[in-house]
Order: sequence, then C-alpha cells, then structure tokens
Amino acid sequence: MAEPVIHHRTPQYRKIFEQATGRLKRVFMTQGPVYTITGSGTSAMEASLVNFHSAGDEVLVLEAGKFGERFTHLAKAYGLKVTVLKAPYGDVVEPEEVKAALKKNPLIRAVCSQLCETSTAALHDVKEIAKVVQQSSALLIVDAISGLGADRLETDAWGVDLVVTASQKALMLPPGLAFISVSEKAQARMKAARLPKFYLNLALYEKGMPDWDTPFTSALTLVIGLNKALEMIEAEGLESVFKRCQLLGEFTRAKLKSLGLELFSKAPSATVSAASVPAGINGEEIVKIMRDQKGVSIAGGQGEMKGKIIRIAHMGAITKKDLEEGLVLLEETLNEMKVKGAK
Repeated sequence: MAEPVIHHRTPQYRKIFEQATGRLKRVFMTQGPVYTITGSGTSAMEASLVNFHSAGDEVLVLEAGKFGERFTHLAKAYGLKVTVLKAPYGDVVEPEEVKAALKKNPLIRAVCSQLCETSTAALHDVKEIAKVVQQSSALLIVDAISGLGADRLETDAWGVDLVVTASQKALMLPPGLAFISVSEKAQARMKAARLPKFYLNLALYEKGMPDWDTPFTSALTLVIGLNKALEMIEAEGLESVFKRCQLLGEFTRAKLKSLGLELFSKAPSATVSAASVPAGINGEEIVKIMRDQKGVSIAGGQGEMKGKIIRIAHMGAITKKDLEEGLVLLEETLNEMKVKGAK
C-alpha cells in the first residue's frame, strides 16, 4: 500500500481490481457478483436495503446487539416497515423464532441478521436461519462485517442472498472498503426496487464490472492492500483460517475464565470473545489503561453494555503470541484495579 499511487482508471489498476474481486468471491464462497464500495461497512448495510426494496416494504430484523439495531435504524430511515425479533445482549435469535415470524407475516420481504454480532461476540446460526428463509419469498441479508473470513459462512451453499462485509476486520486492512455479494434471487428483486439511491446504486457498479471499473473513485491503495491480504488468506487456505480463528477463540475464552471472568456470549464466535467485568470495575477504564499505559488495544462494551464487558478479537492477522501478551497485561491490569479499589 506504500507503493507509488497509480491512476484508478488505468489497465494496471483494473488488473489488480480483477484479481482482488476473484479472490474476494472465494472468501465469500460465492459464484455470484461481489461489489466493492469505497466506504465503511455501514455503506454496504445501507446498500443491502436500498437496492432491493421499495417504500413501505416490510422487513424482519434480528436484534441481538448494537449492529442488529443499526439495521433497524437504516430500514426506518428509508420508510420500510420493521418487525423486530429481539434477543438479550449476549444471546441470539433462534431459527424457530424466524420461522414463526415469517409464518405470521408472509409479506416480509427480507430478514436482516448478523453473522457475528460484534458488540456482544454472539454468533447467529446463519445456516439454519437460511433454511427457514428459503421457504419464503424473503431475502436473507447477513451482516458479516466482522465475521467473514473467521466464522464459517458459505454464501451459495447455504442460500444467503446478500452478504455484507468490510475491510478492517478479518480481511486485515484499514477501514475504508465495504463489500456486498448478491444472489440470483436478489438480482431479480433489484430490478423492481424503487428506494432512492445514487452512490450506493449497485446497478452502476454492475455496469462497470465487465471492464473491471467502478462508477466512483476507488480507494486505490486499499484495493492494492486487499489483493495482497486475500493472497495471504489464499496461501494459508480458507479452511485453515477458520480453524485457526476457532482455536484462538477457544484459547482466549479459556484464559478469560482462568482469570475469574464470566464469558458474556452464549453463542461463542471465532471472531471475537467477550467477558463481563468484575463488580466494581468499569470496563471502559480497563480499555483506557491497557491502551494508553500498556500499549495493547482491547474493546469495551457498546450500547447498554458499555462499561460492563470487554471484548478481545482473534481474527485476521492476530496471532496467539499477540493474545498471550495481551491477556497477561489484562490480568495485570485487573489486579492493579482490584488493589486500587480495595484501598
């Protein structure tokens, strides 16, 4: 990414973009189109709604944390009618609940879910949810912004219509790119969708694909980095990546329990793990002390869990050595805070 910048409307760049897109489809596990958007992951979430719906359409949102709630906010912003299936933070919505909701309301046009709900480290059973949604006319939209490339997601084999992800998680890049895969069922729906859109109009992205071009300026250096990151994933092998992230997750959770912390997620993810902080200790303070005084970044809670949990990622470029060093410092920080609290 530090190489001299070339123009994004050149054969040199288009070759890189073609390679990256082909490799990206293999990580998505799809034969269908995958579009690259210069923007954050939320831009792809928004694209998954505006390109496939018209005003007044009904959607079902599975809310199990902050990012499920984001789907609700996005849908309402565009005048969609939202039915919410809500699970407590740390839990997930079960496939049987989705089945019952679709049976109750056959007018639902889409089901929106997370793969890994990043804010709580909980993993939805997308494979089983997809089986349910396939029995209806609804599309299944999955936010895999943190999970793709860490938690297993077989887009075509499972029948997931729209998968969104972004560059800054398991794809090992800085933020700035978002991606969306589109099934044949979703492509047919796209032609009839009437919600307003411009920058996120996937028809414009499709128009440029035969020439490996994009409708708007590409984040060129990020795409160059993407091609390299995907080459690294390819060299390791996707199955090996899944296994590595799973084992690192198991290691992390075992260590958190050994520190006397209670695991927060009832459906553990290979992407990130969460633990409740001890009584009397503010999780936000743990994050600040570790980042500002010890040079190690972990994440705190979001939404109603702010200050109540900590989260540790084990996807992408994170190694066991990184985790070992970080967890030692977490233990040190907790001990220091307990002593300070005792005084």
